[in-house]
Amino acid sequence: MRSSAQRALMLGPALVLLAVFMLVPIAIAGYLSFTDWDGLTPNPNPVGWANYQRLLSDVDVRNAAVVTLVITVVGTIGCNAAGLGLALLLNRRNRFTSLLRAVVFYPYVVGPIIIGFLWSAILGADGVIANAVIPVPFLSDPVWAVGSITFVVVWSQFGVNVVLYLAGLQTVPPSLLEAATVDGAGRWQTFRAVTWPVLAPSVTVNIVLVLVGLLRVYEIVLALTGGGPAGRTSTFAFLILSSSFRSNQLGYGAAQAITLMVVIGALALGVTALRQRAEKAVAA
Repeated sequence: MRSSAQRALMLGPALVLLAVFMLVPIAIAGYLSFTDWDGLTPNPNPVGWANYQRLLSDVDVRNAAVVTLVITVVGTIGCNAAGLGLALLLNRRNRFTSLLRAVVFYPYVVGPIIIGFLWSAILGADGVIANAVIPVPFLSDPVWAVGSITFVVVWSQFGVNVVLYLAGLQTVPPSLLEAATVDGAGRWQTFRAVTWPVLAPSVTVNIVLVLVGLLRVYEIVLALTGGGPAGRTSTFAFLILSSSFRSNQLGYGAAQAITLMVVIGALALGVTALRQRAEKAVAA
């Protein structure tokens, strides 16, 4: 058996990397969140909990939280519904489905900045749709703009969900599907009784990945609306960068970042726990 010293020696490099690339930056951000540092002065002044108290009364933070919540909830449902639905349609092997899988996944590898500018050219005031199809203020009206951002986020992200759900569908035992067919079960009955329980872990992974990703949406907002009109489409991540670098309030931006990190961690753990409970209920 390995001694404790050997185990510590083997874990040492991983612990050092974890400390250097995660714990130290978090600790620095935590320290700056209690200061008024503007990014220019060498010695930031401590301000206690003032930055966190300001968060509670900041209208911009409240608007950004609402926009982020809408994009996260609608986007998580949209990505998973579209991903699972298309995965079920593409869960067969031929040249056509292989081509469609590549096409669906392609937006994810293009990059959010490029996708944002692409859709800005389509949905903008001088874009293709506004000029040639229907004159709708997709990016100039706050409600339409949030809806447009959500649609573009789902369009660019759900290819990953298709791949993950396809991988999950490959784990469904063919013998169970054959047994369901022999018993006279229809497609919906087979999906509900056989496929869905096996897919439960894939559903958990997809929900958590999309949830965490959408809480950090920044690039598409930057390229599509720049947070406008009048800051009404700023997400929380966009506001952090705006407060930190445009307004030179790195201390306040650090407080926003720490708050977002805590929210993401709590939601990820909460959703994972709920999904694990649901998986056990489905398997029972």
